[in-house]
Amino acid sequence: MKFTEHLAAHITPEWRKQYIQYENMKSMLYQVIEEAPSVEVCGETLVTRHFARFEEQFFQFCDKELAKINTFFSEKLAEATRKFANLQDELRQSGSHETRHNISDVLRRRKSSMFPLPDIYNNDKRNKIVKSHTRKISDLKLAFSEFYLSLILLQNYQNLNFTGFRKILKKHDKLLETERGVEFRKMKVEVAPFFTSKQIDNLIGETEQLYISELEGGNRQKAMRKLRVPPLGARQTPWTTFRVGFFSGIFVVLIATVILAAIFYSEAHDWRPAVRMYRGMFLVIFTVFLLGINTYGWRKAGVNHVLIFELDPRNHLNYEQLLEVAMFFGVLWAFSALAYIFSDKVNLPPFANPLALVGLMVLFLLNPTRTLYHKARFWLLRYLCHIFLAPFFPVGFADFWLADQLNSLVTVLLDLQYLVCFYAFSVEWLHSENDVECYSYSYGIRSVVASLPAWWRFAQCLRRYRDSRQAFPHLVNAGKYSTTFFVVLFSSLAAVYKSKYDHAKYNPYFYLWIISAVISSSYALTWDIKMDWGLLDSNAGENKLLREEIVYSYKLYYYIAVLEDFILRFSWTLTVSVGELGYFDSDILVTILAPLEVFRRFVWNFFRLENEHLNNCGQFRAVRDISVAPLCEDDIAQLEAMMDEDDGVYNRKKVRKVTRHISVNDATVWEDDEEEDDEDT
Repeated sequence: MKFTEHLAAHITPEWRKQYIQYENMKSMLYQVIEEAPSVEVCGETLVTRHFARFEEQFFQFCDKELAKINTFFSEKLAEATRKFANLQDELRQSGSHETRHNISDVLRRRKSSMFPLPDIYNNDKRNKIVKSHTRKISDLKLAFSEFYLSLILLQNYQNLNFTGFRKILKKHDKLLETERGVEFRKMKVEVAPFFTSKQIDNLIGETEQLYISELEGGNRQKAMRKLRVPPLGARQTPWTTFRVGFFSGIFVVLIATVILAAIFYSEAHDWRPAVRMYRGMFLVIFTVFLLGINTYGWRKAGVNHVLIFELDPRNHLNYEQLLEVAMFFGVLWAFSALAYIFSDKVNLPPFANPLALVGLMVLFLLNPTRTLYHKARFWLLRYLCHIFLAPFFPVGFADFWLADQLNSLVTVLLDLQYLVCFYAFSVEWLHSENDVECYSYSYGIRSVVASLPAWWRFAQCLRRYRDSRQAFPHLVNAGKYSTTFFVVLFSSLAAVYKSKYDHAKYNPYFYLWIISAVISSSYALTWDIKMDWGLLDSNAGENKLLREEIVYSYKLYYYIAVLEDFILRFSWTLTVSVGELGYFDSDILVTILAPLEVFRRFVWNFFRLENEHLNNCGQFRAVRDISVAPLCEDDIAQLEAMMDEDDGVYNRKKVRKVTRHISVNDATVWEDDEEEDDEDT
């Protein structure tokens, strides 16, 4: 593993400018060596003067870095001290409240013995007080847990910066054949407040003791299990990896079989209803698969999606688990499709197969038992309820992000409407007949269904305006989603009145549909690039047309994403050019374009969360510093060894945040190892 990757796993992106600029200092050292004049040509005096000037500049730079780190550390330490005092006060108030409640309860019992009150009144009152106190304790546990993790982050800040100073000064002495670096370290770095302060260690110990004794009844094992966070970047168990590979292999074989059977099996049933029912389920599976890749990419790049989505850092789905779920249902989907195609051979009603598959997927989601990723499923259901009942719930990042995903899954909702209609009114279990009216816009049902995702986001924007009173961006964003209503309206009218005109060019609703679609797509494209991704920043500096800070490694990714978003935002033009004019079957065209829209949203996810991570542009909350845990001795030894390699960090914007689960009582990080004498230069 290169130094860039390893260091990025421990630096907190929110503090990235406050760390020692190790890669710049390392580049300075190598540059002065390369630019040094030759002794044979210029003489030893000129060479000595060259290095003397450099050392003066280098140690001035070191002084600035040291002052920056000391200032930042002092600010964060003062903030942590104030927060700890507040938490202690909250804990004392909670304890005194409980004591007062016990005394008042005794007095009530004495009074009730003289003047009996109904038991129902006493029980209700007592239950309300107990629930309120339980809620208070739960909030305190969460507050202490987050505070503890912020202390661990600050402890890592101490360790990383001191290690960086020690290593760069040692490299300075080795390359320039001097001992001034060691002298600087002893005189300034080892007496610096950020290094000598033990207050963070003391706060960590006191926080642990308070949590154990006051909130977990003295159970140290239980308390430390709740305080510590498992490694977010840890490898998964071999069995999880095996299952992902196993299901993936089966799916690839089965999907190829499905395609070949659908093309060449002459006795296959009517393909239109099958495509409409299986297409939506495939899109859901495809979305989960791409979300797994999103999760991997965010973790790899250091975008803290766990914090942004307010997931439980101790219990949430990782990318391999998402891929496993997607591949498992992908296998079921392929088996069901094959059973439909060969239903006459297996003696099963053909339309029982998609219904059974939908039933299994719904049963998996609604399974009430604490199995099969219970917390993740109910997290999803809770936020779906918030979306469906918009604008009656406050809107957080997860709410609007999930609603945006639904806007890319309109085809799924339309296919679900078709499936319900088909099984309710059309299917005959022993035959393969169907009623095409289920796919008609004449009744207005499909138009309403197609408008639902846009309505949910529209309502969310109005709710955010109500809560914040900020017309921009919330009302402007609501205007973007309102354009979708006109697109759906005119496209539906164009479809309804299509039969009354000899050609689409004579249908006035056809032109209104095109105009509204152009406006909607242009509006959405502009919002994607400028607002959601934060690109086209005039102060982007070297990141031309992007933004000042970027996370992903190559700028080309951003330019390709903008081009891709433009192309796929206007992919509906194919519906007009080859679909409406009768050159291509509309069902096949939708089947091609719907996965492309899911893919567009997949790309959008990368840059939307990156922008939220860097700039908190959604203004939902301040960044919580709870995602990094201490470095262990092995990590530090590897980190120190890599610091001596030529390939350092060249772009601090690439840093990522990964949690490591290590004891806070790790050995100190400034002990020199003997093997460092064999450094590569």
